[in-house]
Amino acid sequence: MANEIRVVLADDHGLVRAGIRALLEKLQPVLVLGEARNGREALAQIRNLSPNVVLMDAVMPELNGIDATRRAASEFPAVKVIVLSVHSAEEYVMRALRAGAAGYLLKDASPSELEQALRAVMRGEAYLSRAISRQSLDHYMARVRPGGSLLDLLSPRQREIAQLIGEGNTTKEIAFLLKISPKTVEAHRAQLMIRLGIRDVPGLVRWGIRTGLVEAG
Repeated sequence: MANEIRVVLADDHGLVRAGIRALLEKLQPVLVLGEARNGREALAQIRNLSPNVVLMDAVMPELNGIDATRRAASEFPAVKVIVLSVHSAEEYVMRALRAGAAGYLLKDASPSELEQALRAVMRGEAYLSRAISRQSLDHYMARVRPGGSLLDLLSPRQREIAQLIGEGNTTKEIAFLLKISPKTVEAHRAQLMIRLGIRDVPGLVRWGIRTGLVEAG
């Protein structure tokens, strides 16, 4: 169908995916093409399934939803990404919007709001959860410095490695996952610590949790 809304659902919690999928399957004309457990899987699903919309959890292992959104916006500009999050603070919303998200939906939103978000982004409109004040976002944008947060100043590769370190992966595991050498991983880690002013790996982990790059577990 020409007006069909083809969706990929990305969330690392199986029960959450099942619940959202059940809601989506009640909507017409929505078709759930596939599911993903992390940002890497989400990008692969976009590449293979060509959805209209991706519902992207903000915090996922290996590659978080914000960086996956940034890559999706660059590689698949026709795909609309709605970021799903438990955080309503302006900083989290702005990170998603700067990454290229078409919408930002809180996980405690009602089923009717989920439908509204889908239809809004399909019309080419941006959508923010009702609980998020556009006025407060404007105030936030006015007071942050032009360069953004420290997280925004890191390169995509640095954010990727920071997340993997925060999730407890060793240098060898990161090297294998990213298909780079252990020495390259160590070089990125050293640059990260210098840029962030952090002296050790535990400090990097705490920073990752504090910024929402790594999920506290």
